[in-house]
Amino acid sequence: MSILRLKELLAEKGFSSKYLAEKVGVTPATISNINNGNHFPKEELLVNIAKVLDVEVRDLFKSNRKLSGRPIYVEQNGKYTKVGELKLDRLDEGSVPGPDDKKE
Repeated sequence: MSILRLKELLAEKGFSSKYLAEKVGVTPATISNINNGNHFPKEELLVNIAKVLDVEVRDLFKSNRKLSGRPIYVEQNGKYTKVGELKLDRLDEGSVPGPDDKKE
């Protein structure tokens, strides 16, 4: 199992493994081995992959954190309806108003 999100990022960017391999100077087999979790790239290769994909190096890695969400409500005619959740790495309590918070 790979700890990298390389397959996902390649799909998002619309790049093939072969294209990435050419851009970073490795064989397509190397990229395949990285994708399959059989090989972990050295720091220099990680940096080059991130540059080609136009992401931060940290964005190459899967997160092991479970993000908790804060509900998002919309007020309409005095009633609140939950429309989703705000999921962030860090969310200070009270920073997003909820249905029980009063308007000033």
